[in-house]
Amino acid sequence: MPLAQLITAAQLQQRMQRADLLILDCRFALDDPAYGQRSYAQGHIDGAQFADLERDLSGPVQKGMTGRHPLPAPADLLQRLREWGLHDHSEVVLYDDGPGAFAARAWWLLAWMGKRDGVYLLDGGLSAWRQAGFELSQAQPNAPLGTFDGAADAAMVLDAAGLQHRLDDPQLTLLDARALPRFRGEVEPLDPVAGHIPGARCAVFTDNLGADGRFLGAEQLRQRFAAQLGPRPDTGVVAYCGSGVTACHNLFALCLAGYPLAPLYAGSWSEWITDPHRPIATGD
Repeated sequence: MPLAQLITAAQLQQRMQRADLLILDCRFALDDPAYGQRSYAQGHIDGAQFADLERDLSGPVQKGMTGRHPLPAPADLLQRLREWGLHDHSEVVLYDDGPGAFAARAWWLLAWMGKRDGVYLLDGGLSAWRQAGFELSQAQPNAPLGTFDGAADAAMVLDAAGLQHRLDDPQLTLLDARALPRFRGEVEPLDPVAGHIPGARCAVFTDNLGADGRFLGAEQLRQRFAAQLGPRPDTGVVAYCGSGVTACHNLFALCLAGYPLAPLYAGSWSEWITDPHRPIATGD
């Protein structure tokens, strides 16, 4: 079974009565951290649990040491997954407003903890659900405690020291998921230092989507990433972004295209710049 899988709104609607179905609402806004919880209360897909990026899908920020969204402690994440009702055999559907950035972070965390089968992103997110004419609910689900038993996979994560050691590796393809002006260092709305990690290539995560807000087909995605890889092997890919969130969108898209799951530099740019001795670059 492929690691990255999409599900349409119509397909999800047909599965709504399955007892083993877990739906996570991952909506969030970087400029309004309360947006997701507020939107969930106003209406969500029936049965969905709310997964907050900062409270549930990230660990505590340590000023001057971590990025803006460090990985949660595995034990804390495992407990939260069980509270949502996750079992080893559960089928999981993840969604946000539409682009999939926050849902992809949840997908990556599930894979990190060992839940790699039966996990889907709702293609087009809640926007697609609404466009299909399906109803929303304000009911808060009360799922029995799950029994999922997972453990974090250290091979999926690269830390700052490990990445810095590899910067001169000619086989490295370092993909930055941020928008081009941030990559170039022309603007920086979120972090105190602008620019990118030397040698990185700008691979804006929204370019994984078509004009309709849904993921491009596998062949289109493969062509997109093949252009980034050039002659380098796909085993040399590492993904990062501003804080380790939108990079997961690129990792999901890479898997959709048939590439292996690449490591994530989870601390990303917001962690990289906490050490003034780490190199930075600007421009293309």
